[in-house]
Amino acid sequence: QVQLVESGGGLVEPGGSLGLSCAASGSIFGINAMGWYRQAPGKQRELVATITSGGVTTYADSVKGRFTISRDDAKRTVYLQMNTLKPEDTAVYYCNAGVRVFLLTPFQTYWGQGTQVTVSS
Repeated sequence: QVQLVESGGGLVEPGGSLGLSCAASGSIFGINAMGWYRQAPGKQRELVATITSGGVTTYADSVKGRFTISRDDAKRTVYLQMNTLKPEDTAVYYCNAGVRVFLLTPFQTYWGQGTQVTVSS
């Protein structure tokens, strides 16, 4: 059983910063890409940022220059540092990861339960 657990959400004022983390646990042989997505009320879930096993990152245009994704493979953890936050960043943030549970088995995508980020004065 593989679990992804996010932490670090909360309430922050516009212009502030917040860091999220997501730790993978369970029967894991390997992890390839990891990412962060978000879903605001009444909207579809959207990509925020991804990072490959080789450290290559991609970002949504709306967060470029403000958010930074990183990972620590020894801790099986992906991070999202969010700076200069705006009210439109308010959403539930979800992490995901491609996980292989045994050698030569395909990678499957797992999702965390989500953590609320609210940007408001």
